[in-house]
Amino acid sequence: MNDSRGALSARDAVDLPGRPLRTERGAPPPHVRSRAARARAVLAHTLGLGLAPALLALGLIGGWEAWVRLRDVQSYLLPPPSAVARALADDPMRFIDAARLSLTAALGGLLVASAIAFALAVVMAHSRQLERALYPPALMIKVTPIVAVYPLFTIWFGFGIWPKMLIAALITFFPMLVNAVVGLRSVDPSALDFMRALDASRWQIFWRLRLPSSLPFVFAALRISVPLSLIGAVVAEFLSGSSGMGQLILIANGDFDTPALFGAIVVLAVLGVSLTALVSYVERRVLFWHESSVGT
Repeated sequence: MNDSRGALSARDAVDLPGRPLRTERGAPPPHVRSRAARARAVLAHTLGLGLAPALLALGLIGGWEAWVRLRDVQSYLLPPPSAVARALADDPMRFIDAARLSLTAALGGLLVASAIAFALAVVMAHSRQLERALYPPALMIKVTPIVAVYPLFTIWFGFGIWPKMLIAALITFFPMLVNAVVGLRSVDPSALDFMRALDASRWQIFWRLRLPSSLPFVFAALRISVPLSLIGAVVAEFLSGSSGMGQLILIANGDFDTPALFGAIVVLAVLGVSLTALVSYVERRVLFWHESSVGT
């Protein structure tokens, strides 16, 4: 009788829908324990990656604060981190509005440059003659000083957002072009021969072989171009003095408001790091199949 009752309870535990099977002592089954262990491992790995930079940043900030106060350094020369934090907290909307304008110009320029550069890279990757014809003008864009070009943009497009976007696009154009051309040509020769043996069209080879092969190089170019686009937008705002973080830096410099200057640096640094981290996250999600994303 006792044996049949024990068998019945075990069978019921298995047949109950939506209820995990538990052992005699109430422990979860092995597959549930393994998932929990993996989740804890991922959490510990994430916290470990962020803990070391956080401790280093806290140590640097603490040393900076102590050195400025012990040496009695004037605030207009080097403000303590507490003064920078007060400048950010006293008028946060000033920094938020300026950062929003700079970010809009930077991302707009990055989008324009990436689209044009990738389209040209597709053409150059399929024709050596066109590559030799298009590469010198692209290199000329790379080496042209933006300080010399910006006045022309203001004459042609006014003092709105377009000159700032174009400056950001000029800075980010060349890295995307070069990386995209290399990526589109970095295909597996055996896979290319196989698709040609199947009489695949150029579009099919591009969509199924060249484009996936180019994605690691495109994301590498984006990691380089995202900070450059912010630099280009801020430099353009600095030259025009009309809006954004560049205008905020000009005003703070004229007022000898060094804490606000450092506050602008902190905001730009946070923007650059956040955008780069976002690109890396998207890269890991999109290129989960590529060796560059294994173990990250």
